[in-house]
Amino acid sequence: MTRPRGNRHRLRGIVVRDKAARTVTVQVTRRFRHPRYGKMVRRNTRIAVHDETNEARVGDTVEIVSCRPVSRTKRWRLVSVVERGPEGQLVTGVEDAAVPEAPAPETPAVEAPVAEVLGEETSEAVAPAEEMPADEAPPEEAPATEPSGEGAGDAEETPA
Repeated sequence: MTRPRGNRHRLRGIVVRDKAARTVTVQVTRRFRHPRYGKMVRRNTRIAVHDETNEARVGDTVEIVSCRPVSRTKRWRLVSVVERGPEGQLVTGVEDAAVPEAPAPETPAVEAPVAEVLGEETSEAVAPAEEMPADEAPPEEAPATEPSGEGAGDAEETPA
């Protein structure tokens, strides 16, 4: 006569990694009341799960059950995929992950003058900057001269 195996631990979590063969990493979130302060606390645990058919993908919500050790780190087995995750979306593994926002609108290629942005009319048209040929050098500036003032030369010059 065989004995029933009893109630095994069953957990539900989100697949956060599916790179290995027949192994997925599932993040299980548990919530409990803090023993001293009474605030609800959330803790995440990552569990290596045996997935014989490689059916789970990143973002899927799965149900897992405890089993005998399959390898050094795997003590859980995949029972079923409860809900398929969104395709093409980066999933962080957190249950309350928000849907990604729409991309920001593109900025125009040519920037408008500040006056037009502010709604003011301009009398001059803004001309594009002219490019200088590579063989021409920009004009050299005159070297800076020392300031000449009343007290600048008094120490050296003496009246005769």
